[in-house]
Amino acid sequence: MATMKQQTAKLRYLRIAPRKTRSVADLIRGLRVDEAEAQLMVQRRRPAKALLKLLRSAVANAKNNKLNPDHLFVSEIRVDGGPMLKRYLPRARGSASPIQKKMSHISITLGVNENLKPIYRIVVPKKTKLPPDQGPHPAKKAPKPKQEPGNYEPKKQQNFFKRMFGRKAGMGNG
Repeated sequence: MATMKQQTAKLRYLRIAPRKTRSVADLIRGLRVDEAEAQLMVQRRRPAKALLKLLRSAVANAKNNKLNPDHLFVSEIRVDGGPMLKRYLPRARGSASPIQKKMSHISITLGVNENLKPIYRIVVPKKTKLPPDQGPHPAKKAPKPKQEPGNYEPKKQQNFFKRMFGRKAGMGNG
């Protein structure tokens, strides 16, 4: 029996309940890697982000082990329960109700199928540093010149509505 090339990656102690994680993991089981990645990118559920990161890690491991990422598919994905953090919530009449904060252990196995051909490729843009004048905080503007004493104009009424309709505006509290 010929052994099939595989690549495995594991994520342990994910602080999301296994039941919730399994429902997202079931979506990508058996899919090609590019399709699974696209499926996880459009999912809005919280486990999708962690599964996407794990899938990309498994693909990077496969590339490092000289496997062609175009021929990879998700052959197995398993979500097991991890340890539980047990907490208590105080209730009426001195009682307490238990809270179980569950964790997941996820293992993903990528298999190689030589018959697969790439349909499309998802390109993640690399982050680059912008020059300081184009960044999110452009260079500070020059300060305004102070007014000379001869050119004085009175300030307009600022915060008029705050003073008139504010919480502590002379309502006779007391």
